[in-house]
Amino acid sequence: MKRLNDVPTERVHLWLMLALTFSTGVVDAVGYLGLDRVFTGNMTGNVVLLGMAFAGGADLPILRPVLALVFFMLGAALAGRMLRKGPEGWSWRTSFSLAVVAGVITSLAVFTALVDVQGDSVLGSITTSALATAMGVQAATAKRLKVAEITTVVVTSTITGLASDSRLAGGGSQYWVRRALAIALILLGAVAGAAALNVGLWLGLAVSAAISICVAAAGYVRHHRESREAGVTAG
Repeated sequence: MKRLNDVPTERVHLWLMLALTFSTGVVDAVGYLGLDRVFTGNMTGNVVLLGMAFAGGADLPILRPVLALVFFMLGAALAGRMLRKGPEGWSWRTSFSLAVVAGVITSLAVFTALVDVQGDSVLGSITTSALATAMGVQAATAKRLKVAEITTVVVTSTITGLASDSRLAGGGSQYWVRRALAIALILLGAVAGAAALNVGLWLGLAVSAAISICVAAAGYVRHHRESREAGVTAG
């Protein structure tokens, strides 16, 4: 425990955001494969899907991707408004924001375990919209923490940075480890989410919920310890 406490706070935040990146991979796999091809974390994917659907793409969904975009933005707006009033870095607001994410996904895991949302279009849309709201809150929280190169919900810019800053491109390969980890983790999360569907929607959501709970708790404990130590030092 003492060795863990010696880890710099910035490194702890990086680990926590990487864990949420894996969680996003799980959630997006569940949404896309299990809930009518809608992304609840990767909004770029929804925009592309909608573009193809509007052009007449065969059997491509429209309603759920639109709802996902709207509710993702709503979640991000609500979290951004709350977090903007707090200090830079981790605070009780950050912990609360991630606890909301964990609570929503946990509720959906229980809900999908008890109710067949795949067989009901309205319930399915409610599920994807709620997931998108949670992912919007998560994305806004990660943005507020400003962990370099980690957004938790998309890796396009991460892949671009990995390539453009590589030695092959004449760069210094800055942040290459965290970039590679983010890409690998969202991929592994998608694998885990797809595999979980063999059991049921609820399992992938339960995995994501467990990760969100651990991240919120770990971040809170670390912040509380640092605040207490700062108070002792000031006294």
